[in-house]
Amino acid sequence: MIYVLSDPQKRAVYDQYGEEGLKGQVPPPGAGGAGPGASFFSTGEGPTSFRFNPRNADDIFAEFFGFSNPYGGMGGGGGGGGGGVGGMRGARFPGGMFGDDIFKSYGEGGGSMHQSAPRKAAPVENKLRCSLEELYKGASKRMKISREIVDSSGKSVQVEEILTIDIKPGWKKGTKITFPEKGNEMPNVIPADVVFVVDEKPHPMFSRDGNDLILTQKISLAEALTGYTVNLTTLDGRNLTIPINSVIHPNYEEVVPKEGMPIPKDPTKRGNLRIKFSVKFPTRLTAEQKAGIKTLMGA
Repeated sequence: MIYVLSDPQKRAVYDQYGEEGLKGQVPPPGAGGAGPGASFFSTGEGPTSFRFNPRNADDIFAEFFGFSNPYGGMGGGGGGGGGGVGGMRGARFPGGMFGDDIFKSYGEGGGSMHQSAPRKAAPVENKLRCSLEELYKGASKRMKISREIVDSSGKSVQVEEILTIDIKPGWKKGTKITFPEKGNEMPNVIPADVVFVVDEKPHPMFSRDGNDLILTQKISLAEALTGYTVNLTTLDGRNLTIPINSVIHPNYEEVVPKEGMPIPKDPTKRGNLRIKFSVKFPTRLTAEQKAGIKTLMGA
């Protein structure tokens, strides 16, 4: 045991723990109560060596963060270790190690990532005036619009654009044709839809009632009583001759099947042509005329 006596550290171990202490069976001097932070190991070279670190995990966290529990004091109500990441919400680390609030930038409670969705501008409506012939046969219209757009540099510039509208046979007044997002471009706003609404121009001969065409024909009283032949040109350019042999009274209506407007869902089918009459009565009659009428009428 001479080497023990000549080595002060080993001498102290020997004095306190005897030979068992030199074999690694007990901790070195001052290690009592070291707790879980102590470590003991053998190098396997010569006498057993000891390495001891009296600082445990609580001590290390206390030095860095000001509290011993790694999740304590972080909004989780104190010391409970079950807070996990959720317990760290709103944590303020001392010394500004991670800034005031490491979760603030992630949009908690209206942070920087919380942005309202862009709103859609109200539709812009324009009348599309169409003749009855265009609505009967179909047509194509080209409409020029001016709008503001934002170019690649972020500058607002005005441009012109041509929109083509294919009018289908049988479309009615009030039919809407929508061009999505063809309105002005503005920051944080979805451009408005441009909507064209069909409007029917007055026609000199025909009017429309749903899918039917209405023609009002003026005739004299003599024509109403003796018969009348209607001659007309259809909206697609055909000539029709319609003889009427019945007595035409003020509420009389002649119906010609399938000569009306095309039906939008099936343009091969059509409504009817309805012919109404406006009978012109004489303002005055002579005595001879009155007598002749009475004779004819058997009055």
